[in-house]
Amino acid sequence: MSTPDFAAYLNMRTTLGANGSGPSIFTPADDALLCLSDITGVAEVWRVPLDFARAAPGWPEQITFRGERSLAASYAPDGTRILVSFDTGGTERTQMALVRPDGTGWTPITPDPTIYYAAPVRSAYGKWSPEGTHILYSSNARDAQSFDLCEMTLADGAERVVLAGDGAHEPLGYSRDDRWILGSRAAGTLHANQLILIDRATGTIRPLTPDPLTHGGRHFDAAFSADNAGLWLLSDRDPASPTPRDIMELAWLDLATGDMRYVTAGTWECERLAVSPDGRRLALVRNVEGYGQITLWEVANGWDARAPLPAPDLPAGVVNDLTWSHDSERLAISYLPVTDTADIWVLDLPTATTLRVTRSAAGGIDRDTLVCPELVHYPTFDGRQIPALLFRPADAPSEPLPVIVYVHGGPESQFRPNLNPVLQYFVARGYAVLAPNVRGSSGYGWAYQSLDDVRLRMDSVNDLAHAARWAKQSGLADPQRIAVMGRSYGGFMVLAAITTYPEIWAAAVDIVGIANFVTFLEQTSVWRRKLREAEYGSLEQDRAFLESISPIHHIDRIAAPLFLSHGRNDPRVPVGETEQIASALQARGIPVEQVIFADEGHGIVKRANQLVVYPAIAAFLDRYLHPANLG
Repeated sequence: MSTPDFAAYLNMRTTLGANGSGPSIFTPADDALLCLSDITGVAEVWRVPLDFARAAPGWPEQITFRGERSLAASYAPDGTRILVSFDTGGTERTQMALVRPDGTGWTPITPDPTIYYAAPVRSAYGKWSPEGTHILYSSNARDAQSFDLCEMTLADGAERVVLAGDGAHEPLGYSRDDRWILGSRAAGTLHANQLILIDRATGTIRPLTPDPLTHGGRHFDAAFSADNAGLWLLSDRDPASPTPRDIMELAWLDLATGDMRYVTAGTWECERLAVSPDGRRLALVRNVEGYGQITLWEVANGWDARAPLPAPDLPAGVVNDLTWSHDSERLAISYLPVTDTADIWVLDLPTATTLRVTRSAAGGIDRDTLVCPELVHYPTFDGRQIPALLFRPADAPSEPLPVIVYVHGGPESQFRPNLNPVLQYFVARGYAVLAPNVRGSSGYGWAYQSLDDVRLRMDSVNDLAHAARWAKQSGLADPQRIAVMGRSYGGFMVLAAITTYPEIWAAAVDIVGIANFVTFLEQTSVWRRKLREAEYGSLEQDRAFLESISPIHHIDRIAAPLFLSHGRNDPRVPVGETEQIASALQARGIPVEQVIFADEGHGIVKRANQLVVYPAIAAFLDRYLHPANLG
């Protein structure tokens, strides 16, 4: 087998929707839309003309040229300006600027680069008011630990706080008549938030759902109905219990009575909802074993009189974001196929056709050689069946293979079946990749997601060990050639795996991972600590336990060679987590390699840096796993 070129895989481009900005990623005439593409090596804002008469998109035009990542973008209602949210060096200190549609006139509108102008819960970036004179956003200027909901008057840059207090307050948008602001408050937990309605004229605040500190339940993607009489939303709140329901479903909240009722019931969780600008149409995404399933309805006369709408024609994959056009006739879908590049597709309802409006480059890789994963389940210590996605090399020999067990971050996240160029490279190289969704993963309901909370943390590490054991017992893995790899919380899982079950692993790769929960919680961004303690436990009440499970205190058990990488600007997991584990291993003489980037944050996002770190990881794994069939 010839050795594939890692640079080619890393040159696979990605195009995503300018998420977080609502329907105004479309021009007012709906003849073009904004997207985020890393064609230049980092995500910048691009404009893509649309021509459904010719069933073809126009030539894309680059709008931003910072050389740093853009996070979201949206047109002003009159189309004369674009609002861009961005950060620098991976710091996640989101700032905002205005730019003309041709890319000229870049004008920052946030005065303090040390302030975060986007709250962390649902990444709700700046929202335009219907008349285009104001912008709604979050800011932690008043208190570094909390985010207030603020409104800026663009004419003079004046800012007013419309909703303040402990927790993270996020903008959901304006009512169609411009009378109301809809906001969200998350306080002390990522498991619950409260919807709040603010009268723009009087400032009167009306909670629409219970206090999240006393009543659990999430309320996501809320949007006004056509007549402003109620909200469509996704929720898992149980009105009869402070404990959430098992899965999120589509619900209707009556603004006159405050009553909320569920209108759908299914086996798999609803994860995205998009309500059309005129309030007449809904697009709903379910997470079915990790795959995105889109359903659309006409609801102008209410749910009971709903009518189904044509679904988009898409390959298997994952929905990243949904956005309606201004005329509510088209739905832009930011889509991540299993064996193709991430791109934007648009469903045209009048013709019931789906058009791929961007086509990101595949780096010279034949798309037909990309491997689709197999859904498997394996037993763990308590008899539970753990879901996992298994990537087998296309021409895998019958003998056992070198295996990479890849664990996602979060922890409340999920490994999804979308294209991952790094993992596809390793599969092409002759490795099998097993990506488990251990207990605590999202996408399988509240009960499953809660199985690793606080004192149950190490149960998920046990699940990870059983993934490797299953790989051996099934004949997939060579017992002497199993590696574990993960990023962020997945990096903690890597370190926990090689300290708790050192006999299993031949090598390990930790990217921006947690080595010490105490120093992590002490040094992470102050606004993150409160939210993360709901998942991990608090230093005040759980310090002894957190110390007991921190890999840094079990460094003497590590036998596997370890590769470490981090960004020095990481605001989530400080770089000291990597530095302390590297120093401890070097003192013990355990093989350890460390790559730290001065211009990265929580992850390695710049292509120039990816071309350094990932080939180094490949060489590291080749050195210690000696995979078969390499040319």
